[in-house]
Amino acid sequence: MTALPPPCPPASPGIETFHATLPHGIHLSCRACGPLDGPVLLFLHGFPEAAFVWDGLLQHFAQAEHGGYRCVAPNLRGFEHSSRPAEVVDYRAKFLCQDISALIQHLSPHRSLAALVAHDWGGAVAWGVANQQPELMQRLVILNSPHPGIFLRELQHNPEQQAASAYMNFLVRPDSAELLAEDNFKRLWPFLMTPQRPAWLSDAVMAQYESVWSLGLNEGCHYYRASPLRPETADDKTIAGLTLPPSMLHIAVPTWVLWGLGDIALRPGLLAGLDEHVPKLTVRTHPHASHWLVHEDPQWVAQQLGEFLSQPPSL
Repeated sequence: MTALPPPCPPASPGIETFHATLPHGIHLSCRACGPLDGPVLLFLHGFPEAAFVWDGLLQHFAQAEHGGYRCVAPNLRGFEHSSRPAEVVDYRAKFLCQDISALIQHLSPHRSLAALVAHDWGGAVAWGVANQQPELMQRLVILNSPHPGIFLRELQHNPEQQAASAYMNFLVRPDSAELLAEDNFKRLWPFLMTPQRPAWLSDAVMAQYESVWSLGLNEGCHYYRASPLRPETADDKTIAGLTLPPSMLHIAVPTWVLWGLGDIALRPGLLAGLDEHVPKLTVRTHPHASHWLVHEDPQWVAQQLGEFLSQPPSL
């Protein structure tokens, strides 16, 4: 038997790690906490992060007084020690959604998730899974991740969002991962700055990021390369003529959207009209948080999620 690589970064106290092998051959390295027979909360990270960013919330909701949930955070394909397919096509939405649908059925085969909680690219995947297989979850929680229909609208018509998303056109370059890794990730650290180095980004947390980034960034950049949702350029005007059918946009699951209004990459216009696609919607905004609200105010995130979990799932 091949020895599994150690988690990256090392697991926090009370956090266990494992590899979930899915029926279609992909494996996802996971971090987990809580009783094996508890209702499952699944947490999906974004770029340029990894599953470790959820450790505090895993520990919180695993406690009996906060629900005694089985809390699991996978590393998405292409991140940490999860499978890393080589081709851009392998990171199209249908494959990312397939991974998470299969993981949910692996973790909770006899009942739906208590909630799917997701941020950034994890949110993009979660929107897709909720649209395609709403029966897999009782609730959806999205943190600063745009609904695809609203994102398309804003990229086509809102100059503010077009400018805010311009960084995507750097990440699709074939040499973007190499450039991001140069000089001890000099170009990557500003992604986490707002714009100064925030208090939560301690030396210890920076070391956690470095341990993940050192495993490779190219597959994370494939997420951007595989998606047509990015601002047009002189050489690529795909977005201008793109349409998404209504069947891809409807979310029947009760959904809470938590949004840091200081997000410089995802502007507040992305919240306008969201209820047209998500009829069972609650939006909670944080006036002082940015894109990184999980780090900036984890207590607020835990409070909001706890409130949602305390409600009957049909609401």
